[in-house]
Amino acid sequence: MTTMTQTSARFREFKMPDVGEGLTEAEILKWFVQPGDTVTDGQVVCEVETAKAAVELPIPFDGVVHELRFSEGTTVDVGQVIITVDVAPGSDEEAPVPAPVQEPVDEPDASAEEPKGRTPVLVGYGVAESSTKRRPRKGAAAPEAAAVAAAVQAELNGHAAPAPSVLEDPVGRPLAKPPVRKLAKDLGIDLATVVPTGKDGIITREDVHAAAAPAAVAAVAPSVAASSAPSVSEPVAAAAVEVTSSARETRIPVKGVRKAIAQAMVGSAFTAPHVTEFVTIDVTRTMKLVAELKEDKDMAGVRVNPLLIIAKALLVAIKRNPEVNAAWDEANQEIVQKHYVNLGIAAATPRGLIVPNIKDAHDKTLPQLAAALGELVTTARDGKTSPAAMAGGTVTITNVGVFGVDTGTPILNPGESAILAVGAIKLQPWVHKGKVKPRQVTTLALSFDHRLVDGELGSKVLADVAAILEQPKRLITWA
Repeated sequence: MTTMTQTSARFREFKMPDVGEGLTEAEILKWFVQPGDTVTDGQVVCEVETAKAAVELPIPFDGVVHELRFSEGTTVDVGQVIITVDVAPGSDEEAPVPAPVQEPVDEPDASAEEPKGRTPVLVGYGVAESSTKRRPRKGAAAPEAAAVAAAVQAELNGHAAPAPSVLEDPVGRPLAKPPVRKLAKDLGIDLATVVPTGKDGIITREDVHAAAAPAAVAAVAPSVAASSAPSVSEPVAAAAVEVTSSARETRIPVKGVRKAIAQAMVGSAFTAPHVTEFVTIDVTRTMKLVAELKEDKDMAGVRVNPLLIIAKALLVAIKRNPEVNAAWDEANQEIVQKHYVNLGIAAATPRGLIVPNIKDAHDKTLPQLAAALGELVTTARDGKTSPAAMAGGTVTITNVGVFGVDTGTPILNPGESAILAVGAIKLQPWVHKGKVKPRQVTTLALSFDHRLVDGELGSKVLADVAAILEQPKRLITWA
């Protein structure tokens, strides 16, 4: 959805759009333009992270960037103006005075009123009067408590408490540019404990790095102490030597994809009664089929791997047991049976776990399914998965075997009734035709929602998947 307003014939505003399904906020990850840059209709101007994915935002008109309302790292409500563009540069109309760039903040302004009317929703919060989300910190309103907290944090980080000469802005925050604040945040350094060396008391990148590695200075203390007699000041020096070179803890704000994962997993685990069943099987014939398909000209240009055959096996099992492909509607007290399969594939990305799905996977041929799997994995790795690609899943596969894990008890993706975990495929001794032989063996685990999937139904689905992987010819006879 594109959101924009027109403040005058010359200057136009672009608001943070709802890039997902009812999302209320997004964090600006990166600006690709700066004031004075020329932009064209459809040009990507920034990248934002929602509770579901990272998304690039294109500008819907031509012009010259007049101002950026928020800095990188700031969480912005949907509907807030993030950028203004001069669509008629060179005209005589007077330019509006740029608003101060909003920076991400670590503590609330003691002089400002608390946001009113905020109500928790599924992801993030409802629209508030403030344009940024502030993380409350205990004792932020009391100067004495803040001073104590700064001293404690200084000891944990391994450097002295801030000198009295540290300059702060009118709201009590140390002076530092947004990139420096982000660096300090990434390193777990409290800027209130950093001694500034920049002009006018501004904290520089070097100051943050120095605060992150204070032991380099303290390392000379042991040799000095060893060659001198005890003195009053020695206990202090000894204590400084014992401090590690890095913070003992790092606090990472829970937001974006990680926040959505946490809410979804808690909601699923404590809403749907999970049951997990396991089966260990011989997949030697499946591995031979994979090797043969890699040489098949009809599969040229697509990636063929065991996950492809497992996905096809699950689709056939669902076709034989369609009742498993359903959802529980708590509000209407109904079981909603799905006559389509949007097959989710759990993917680990730098931003966390996401579950994009292949739409109408049940209708795809094997080459089409292989192409869809390849595209899904590539898009996820590049961090370009859209919110729409993660919506509407019906069942999911999670391949924990890629980490060398035998099996697990997967948690259902919210709104789905079943998830299949695939363990590592290993060469193991196995009784085959009456003799113990080395065979390719794996373990499958199927978790299902016991409100709508009985033990018999769940067992049949898992048994069908296992039977197909043991005898892949059933992909033909059962299809």
